[in-house]
Parts: sequence; C-alpha cells; structure tokens
Amino acid sequence: MKTTFGRQFGITVLILLLALLLLGGAFRLLTAEYLKNNTNSQLLTDAAAIAELTAAYSADDRLYDELLQINLSLVAQISGSDVVVCDASGIVVLCSDRDILCEHLGMVMDETYLERVFALGSDQSSGRIEGLYDEVRYLASVPVVSRNTGANIGVVMVSVPVEDTMVLLEGIADIQVTVSLLVILIAVVVMSVSTRNQCQPLKEMAQAAREFGHGNLKARVRTGGKNTEEVDELAIAFNNMAASLEKSEYQRQEFVANVSHELKTPMTTIGGYVDGILDGTIPPERHRYYMAIVSDETKRLSRLVRSMLDISRLQDSGSIPEEKKTRFDVEETLGQVLISFEQQINSKQLDVNVDIPEHPTYTRADADAITQVIYNLIDNAVKFCAEGGELGLKIREGGGKIYISVSNQGQTIPADELPLVFDRFHKTDKSRTRNRDGWGLGLYIVKTIVCSHGENISVSSREGKTEFTFTLPLVN
Repeated sequence: MKTTFGRQFGITVLILLLALLLLGGAFRLLTAEYLKNNTNSQLLTDAAAIAELTAAYSADDRLYDELLQINLSLVAQISGSDVVVCDASGIVVLCSDRDILCEHLGMVMDETYLERVFALGSDQSSGRIEGLYDEVRYLASVPVVSRNTGANIGVVMVSVPVEDTMVLLEGIADIQVTVSLLVILIAVVVMSVSTRNQCQPLKEMAQAAREFGHGNLKARVRTGGKNTEEVDELAIAFNNMAASLEKSEYQRQEFVANVSHELKTPMTTIGGYVDGILDGTIPPERHRYYMAIVSDETKRLSRLVRSMLDISRLQDSGSIPEEKKTRFDVEETLGQVLISFEQQINSKQLDVNVDIPEHPTYTRADADAITQVIYNLIDNAVKFCAEGGELGLKIREGGGKIYISVSNQGQTIPADELPLVFDRFHKTDKSRTRNRDGWGLGLYIVKTIVCSHGENISVSSREGKTEFTFTLPLVN
C-alpha cells in the first residue's frame, strides 16, 4: 500500500524532473541558437574587416604580403578564429597560421562556393570545408574587391570549430545537472519534513479511531498548531463526530437505564400481586382490587411501548411526506382535543383561558401528528397545573406562521432544566414518585413531530407560569 509520503514524493520528483528537463532543454536550444547567431555575426564582421585590410595591402592586386600575413596572425589570435585568403581562382595564398609552410597554402576551394560568395557578396554557413579542414565549422566568407579595378580578386574566409561552441553548451549542461540534483535534494528534504507534519494529524485520527473501536469514546485529535487549514477542518470535524458519538452512546446508555428503571416498577408490582394471589397471601375478597391494579400497570406498560414505537416511527421517517399533509383548521383541532380533557379539567377545577382569532386558522400539515402534539401539551399542562389554577390556550398569526401556545400555572421549571425538558425520559421530579402516568416521552414526541414538519417549539417558565409554543405554516 502506498503511503502519503511515497505518493507525494513520487509526484513531486516527477514534476521537478519534467520541469527541469523542459527548462534545461529550452535553455540549451536558446543558448545554442544564440551562440550560433552571435558567432556567425562576429565571423562575418571579422571577414569584412579582413577583406578591407587585404584590399588595402594589395595595391597592385597581389594578395600576398608579409605584413598582411603578420596582421592576419594577430587577428586570428585576438578573435580565436582561423583566417584564410584565396585568389579569384580559389587557391589559398594566405593563412593566419604563423607557420610559413602552412599545409593550407596551395589548397583549392570549391568553385561553386566561390561563385556563390562572389554573387551574394558574402556567405555564412556551417559544415566541413573540403580541402581545408576536417571538422565541422562555422564560417563566413567575403570577397576581396580590388581598389584599382573594382573586380573580385579573392575571398577571405574566417571560421571557428563548432566544437568550441559545444564546449560552452556542455559546461551549461553540467551546471544544469548539478543544479537539478541540488534542487531535487532540497525538495526531498523539505517535502519529507512537510509531509511528516501533514501526516501526523492523520495518524492521530487513525489512532483515535482505533481507540474508539476499543471503547475509548473520549479520544480526540489535537487542532491548531502546525496543521494546515484543510487538516484542521478535518480534525475539528472528526472531534465533532467523536463528541456526537460519545453523546449518542451516553444517550443510549441512559435510554436503556431509564427504560429498565421504568419497566422495573410496574413489572415488580404486577409480579408481586400475581404471586400473592397465586400463593394465597392475598385473600380472595381482595383479588378484584389487586387485579385492577395489575390491569392499570399493564396499561401503563402498553402506553410506554406505544410511545417508544411512535418515537421510532418518527425518527425513521425523518420528515413528514407531502402526501400525508392536509389543509385543516388548527382552532377546530385545538377545540376537539380540549373537549377530551373536560373530566380532568373539572376534577382539578381549572380555569381555562382561550385566546384564538375569530376566523378559522388554516395550516397544511399531518393532522393526526399535530393532534398528538396538542394532546401531549395539554395533557402535560393539566397534569402539572396547580389545583384551581389557570390553563391557557392561545393562537396567533404573524410572518406567515401560526403560533400555538399552551400554558399552565404551577411550579416554575428551573432555568437549568428548561433545555432538558424535551429529552427522552427527562423529569423535573427526580424521585419519579409523582405523576406515575408520565414517562418523560410526551414532550420528546412533541418536539420530534414539530421538527419533522420543519417547524420550531420553545418553552418558557417564570413566576409560576410555564408556556410551550410551537409554529405551523399559515395557509389561505
């Protein structure tokens, strides 16, 4: 399996090599072209100057002169080139070589080449000069024009070996290779340190994931420091996920503990009374009384199971499908639910305060689900309302929304408890001895239904008045 370092190293080295090769090749071509053009230009300039000098020393149109020979040798030394002078027939009569018996003297140049030089007035080329030099050369030729007759009396040829230019290019190539190796070495060192720093958070995440697998839900990855922005975002996302998993695990354990606790009491009651009836501890005349208690406890267990199934169904659906939504009057639904609590309201002698618009208030939602929301809120309000207290129901419109509020007078919920009232199995009464009909699931179901409609619910409690308010869309 390839590591991140190996992959980045290979890609970086490949890109560096490709860049250096392209850059070196382009620079080599440009340098070679520049040297060629510069050499040809310099040779042509030297040839023209020597042709003028030769014409000046050839007053009687004779090309040979000892003083001219000395000057040619001096020019050749200064310029680093070779100079030969031939007459109009192509026979070499002068050479920049100091040797009097130079092997070039008496050699004959190509007639076609001479004619081209005479016709064009000059010539620049490269290649082998047959009869004069064996190696490939850059050369420039200029005719020598007689100052007496104006006729071409000879040709001056100035040349240098191409190898002299190649020496410079080879030196450039050596420098390029050295610099390329140095750049790659530096890149490898820098990349090693950089990649190690970048991979460290990833290794920490892998280690944290392994710890998660072994049950350590408090493992976290460090953020900030030398992390890049992207790695830091990943680390933060990982930590958020870890915190969410830890919270989910805590809620799962709490859920199991709460369910076990809530099931234990009615199951113990049912088992105790049934055993008492079976073993004769409870006399026959009391059987009916205790069987009624067993029946109530069984119904309580049935309600718990039904509530848990409702929660599971709502969580699986995520959001309410559009096909399940209908247009209905919220005021009518509120009135129907309120009527079903008439007996409980009368038994506690509650004063019901209803504040709703005089016209119908229509919404589009799952009518059965919203009915359950209103039922649970009113049931919760009646249950915790003080004897002879006030039960408030209010509907108002605003901003394209319907605001439905259910309030009651009773014990004020502490501020630190308010954010928890919608949690599963949460009860403000920690002893769980009061309100045995409540499981702490009603408000959780309410919030789940409201949120599945894409709406909001809130709670406030101050000065003995607790109020729940949720929203629904207002439609015509």
